[in-house]
Amino acid sequence: MVYFRLGRNWIDRIHLALTLVGLPYSICGSGVRTSQTVRPITSSCCNLCIPSVWTMHSSAAPHAKSRCPQYPGSDIKRFPVPDDKVDWSQNWPEYDPVSYTAPSVLKMPAWADPDTDSFSPQFNTVDGAVDRTSFEGSYKVEKGKPLNPRGRTGLTGQGLLGRWGPNHAADPIVTRWKVDAKGAKIHHSDSKQPVLQFVSIKRKDCGEWAIPGGMVDPGEQVSLTLQREFSEEALNSLSATPSERAELYERITQLFKSPGFLVYKGYVDDPRNTDNAWMETVAVNFHDESGNSVSELPLQAGDDAGQVQWVDVDSAFPLYASHSHFLELVSKERKAHW
Repeated sequence: MVYFRLGRNWIDRIHLALTLVGLPYSICGSGVRTSQTVRPITSSCCNLCIPSVWTMHSSAAPHAKSRCPQYPGSDIKRFPVPDDKVDWSQNWPEYDPVSYTAPSVLKMPAWADPDTDSFSPQFNTVDGAVDRTSFEGSYKVEKGKPLNPRGRTGLTGQGLLGRWGPNHAADPIVTRWKVDAKGAKIHHSDSKQPVLQFVSIKRKDCGEWAIPGGMVDPGEQVSLTLQREFSEEALNSLSATPSERAELYERITQLFKSPGFLVYKGYVDDPRNTDNAWMETVAVNFHDESGNSVSELPLQAGDDAGQVQWVDVDSAFPLYASHSHFLELVSKERKAHW
């Protein structure tokens, strides 16, 4: 076991940097910890050791949205799964989940796997350009199909998800302070804390408000996904003119090069999850402290968004999947109202 004793600020910076470039690592109370052989990466200013394997196990309440009675975008009803039967360790001979893979996935677009009967993916590893590792650690594979690490969902197959096993996404949480006409921070009347605002999109598929994230393309670094998804979903960069796109790129690059706060990395309680396919994400907060970066850009919904706007961060505002939890973590980090 190798330990590196570092200050909290350095730990946070290394934590975020390794995540965004897709390198594995682990954080413990005394610093960066590795449990495998490490190799040094040398630069002119410092030496860092990057571990070859990183795992993280999460303990949480049974997923709920992943067991929603009706599967989204369909008439399919899930097999009801009570809280005490979610964990795979619970013996349940009567469990008879519905099998469903959406027609859009069965058409085998570039972002989707075929059925496991016709190919043999390499689970718990990087399979060619597709990362099939999970932030939850090593997951079980039964009869050639991966098992959701958080337990039963009442439905097997891929559902609406393209990949068997983990489907990796990235969620850029772009925030600013809510200010008055004079530029002073506005404080909430109850909590007396300053109010944050974040860029939110209204999803076309379900009508819920959400963080403008998206899927990580095969072989793509998470840092690029975060910037690409925000530009496409919240600023509609794909339809911008070359001159408009250049301005967007300059502003967005400025913000996304600033120190970000790694909000969350792991399993997402998503209504699209199944017993064999599930969502995982890396959520990073980029904060426009001065309000002169993306705050000045006109928001425009992309193809996957019905609407886009700055929304006050508040616990009473319902959001898609686990996004409310992400915003709660951001509020605590920024010492803002929740």
